[in-house]
This record gives sequence, structure tokens and C-alpha cells, in this order.
Amino acid sequence: MEKVNRENIAEHLLDYQLSLLGKTRVDIVNDDKFRFNTTIRREELVAFKKYAIPLLQKIFHFNKTKAKDTFDWYWLQFGNRIKG
Repeated sequence: MEKVNRENIAEHLLDYQLSLLGKTRVDIVNDDKFRFNTTIRREELVAFKKYAIPLLQKIFHFNKTKAKDTFDWYWLQFGNRIKG
């Protein structure tokens, strides 16, 4: 696995998010509506946040508030629908 840095963190977070769903980028490459066709459970989202926010803090030297804001932006761009 490649070391996570500023250049590849978005890809890394996407791969991690897809791994929670049991998918890979190859699985979604031809699905334009992937974000709307799949759902993520709240527990998985919480686990993803617990992983992503400290990683953002480490890579970008963000404080916690900035890391949370960045995660929220990421989720709006690349997140899935949340299932109950």
C-alpha cells in the first residue's frame, strides 16, 4: 500500500470508503449513479469519520475543526446516501 500524502489522500479516502461497502474503484467505474445506488449505514459513517478526521489532521497539519470541515466537504462531494 502506498504511503498516504497530500497528493493521494482523496483516492485513499475513497478506497477506504468503498472498502466499508465491500466495493473497489473497478466496481464503480461504469456506474455514474454509484453515490445514489448504494447506501452506507450510520455506524460505517461514524467509523469512517473516526478514521478520516485524524488522518486529515496528520497529513495537512489541520486542527480538529478544519479537519471536520474538510471531511464534511469530502462527504458532500463523494459520500453515499445514509441508511437508517
